[in-house]
Amino acid sequence: MTQDEAAMGAGAVSPSGTQPEGKSENGVAVAFGRQLKLLRGRAGLDRVEFGKRLGYAAQSVASFEQGRRIPQPDFVDKADRLLEAGGLLMALKDELVRSQYPAFFRDMAGLEAEAVELCAYDSHIVNGLLQTEEYMRAVLGMRRPLLGEETIEERVAARLARQKILSRWPAPLLSFVVEEGALRKRLGGKAVMRGQLEQLLVFGSLRNVELQLMPLDREDNAGVDGPFTVITRKGGEQFVYMEVQGRSNLLTKRDETQLAAARYGIIRSQALTPRETLGFVEKLLGEL
Repeated sequence: MTQDEAAMGAGAVSPSGTQPEGKSENGVAVAFGRQLKLLRGRAGLDRVEFGKRLGYAAQSVASFEQGRRIPQPDFVDKADRLLEAGGLLMALKDELVRSQYPAFFRDMAGLEAEAVELCAYDSHIVNGLLQTEEYMRAVLGMRRPLLGEETIEERVAARLARQKILSRWPAPLLSFVVEEGALRKRLGGKAVMRGQLEQLLVFGSLRNVELQLMPLDREDNAGVDGPFTVITRKGGEQFVYMEVQGRSNLLTKRDETQLAAARYGIIRSQALTPRETLGFVEKLLGEL
């Protein structure tokens, strides 16, 4: 069995290829919503009373039942207990979490959740795992074609949920190299960028995180082909994720992933050290 086949068998990734961005139908959310509405009806609760008992507005309950919004895991647990569903709703919880990501990112989200090591090189914007909520909204709001407000809210919630990797235990090893230019863009304005730089100082000080900056004046930079992320799962399996213009590519072949990992090592060696990077970020803060 090849590495690609093994990964496919685990249900974690698709074979190497390109996936476009798009608003695909969320069958999991629709199925969950139908089950929720059926169980609520059997319990004799209208949306107002049901939402009141769980701490949600009736409008939110309607959105969940119609498959237009994806509920948080806490809502699923509470609803299952209140409606005495016997785990029927909770059985869909993991799939609901996965379905909140855009279709082109779902394989990557699954790999992130299993990563023992993640190494990301970014050239245009701050990596999503390090972004503040305000920075996320600024970046998503600049997308063209425009994203709908509901889509932006879903993606912000999903991106914030991904950041649990920073505090997960056992702690994965996380390495980020970001181009100086990405930190000099005042996306969303000075206040947004100030908050983002301050968060980088916090995250960059975590014991399992190494944050490095690639200065603009570097004469050598192995990252000329653009951003990418190398993910390593338990057992040593490696995957490489790349994304551009709303399309993604997930590499699973060993020769490709090993080359990307080696390239990342060179990029790290060319960048500032983590200690130097934190000093540089403080300098950028002082310039705002």
